[in-house]
Amino acid sequence: MMTQAFYTGISGLKNNSAGIDVLGNNLANIDTVGFRGYNVEFSSLFESSIATSFSGNDTVGNGVQVQTSSMDKGQGSLALSDRSTDLAIDGNGWFGVKGGDKTIYTRDGAFSIDANADLVTQDGFHVLGTLGGNISKDNVLTKQLNEVALGDVSKQEELRFPKTLTYPAEPSTKAKFLANLGVGFDPVTVGASVVDPQGNRNHLRLEFVKDPVQTPPGSQYNVTATVKSLDGTQLYDTKTGRVEFDASGALTTSTLTSINNNGTPVAIDLGKGYDGIVSIDIPVVSGSSVADGTIGGDLQGYSINKNAEVIATFTNGKQSSVGKIAIYHFNNEQGLNRLSGTRFAESANSGKASFFQDATGQNISGAQVRNFKLESSNVEMSSGLTELIMLQRAYDANSKSVTTADQMIQKALNMSK
Repeated sequence: MMTQAFYTGISGLKNNSAGIDVLGNNLANIDTVGFRGYNVEFSSLFESSIATSFSGNDTVGNGVQVQTSSMDKGQGSLALSDRSTDLAIDGNGWFGVKGGDKTIYTRDGAFSIDANADLVTQDGFHVLGTLGGNISKDNVLTKQLNEVALGDVSKQEELRFPKTLTYPAEPSTKAKFLANLGVGFDPVTVGASVVDPQGNRNHLRLEFVKDPVQTPPGSQYNVTATVKSLDGTQLYDTKTGRVEFDASGALTTSTLTSINNNGTPVAIDLGKGYDGIVSIDIPVVSGSSVADGTIGGDLQGYSINKNAEVIATFTNGKQSSVGKIAIYHFNNEQGLNRLSGTRFAESANSGKASFFQDATGQNISGAQVRNFKLESSNVEMSSGLTELIMLQRAYDANSKSVTTADQMIQKALNMSK
């Protein structure tokens, strides 16, 4: 029995020491972004039966062992950050980063755009996701995207983007005008800004001149349209037409339909009825216009939105998604192999990484991604210290049991002399 007590105490020392190591590692990483703590689970070793005169057969334990250390899957608190490339997963899921020839999974979303315009971790690992496929080889945006569809889980790639990117000019195709010409005979002008195929803004000007002799009950005007460069030095086209209004001032007829804008026709929309150009006996105010088209722009930078989309922003005020960060999921997160504090690899126990899908079969993130935030460690200082104290006391108790067993053995040996 004394020998059994000796080895039981040693077993306790060994396994309590292992538990202290795990808790110590948890507490040491309490400020580590994306860290997930581990809990130690103990189990009894085989018990031995002993016969007693009071209760028949009783058992005595032979010590404990560390059965497993399980991951705490609880969500860490989300801390504010000042960068849109800092991300936190609110819910289940893992970011994927490229480590050599394998994919590493992490909850640490402290990412940045490096000097090569690649999305990387703090130590240079490339973040994985789906590229939008809307950038040409000569670094021109080929399509404006609000969202990039997440590709197959096995086809995620490093999110690398060009350092220079151009948003191509989109020439104007139509211009709508709204104005009241009044009922007087003073000429009235209305203008619009239109974009030509070269990306230049030009001025489309309409001048309405009321006929000196009117034919009741409505009113009639000649209208002259011109397109010039903004500095007025270049005239691209001139068109004339007629507009007529009924007795209430609503537009009934317009023969001015389009004009050439340095190579591209622009449809002129004067409206219909009271939606557009009118001639009503009320004070005349400045007219307005709406024209499509976009001037070209150069890349200002990349950012990440709350949908994990990588957004390119241009000097013309336009934006487009150019990639989407992948959020991976596992059937058994507990089975992941920890490679370092915040990085894991899949294993036979965790199963293969997968994506969630919506009702249509489209791959989705399956969790909210918060930009301008980072997930803190999910280790709580108070509970961690409490468990550490308990293990230390258990360690001390086992240490005393070993000392006591040793003393008993010494006394037994001395008595046998």
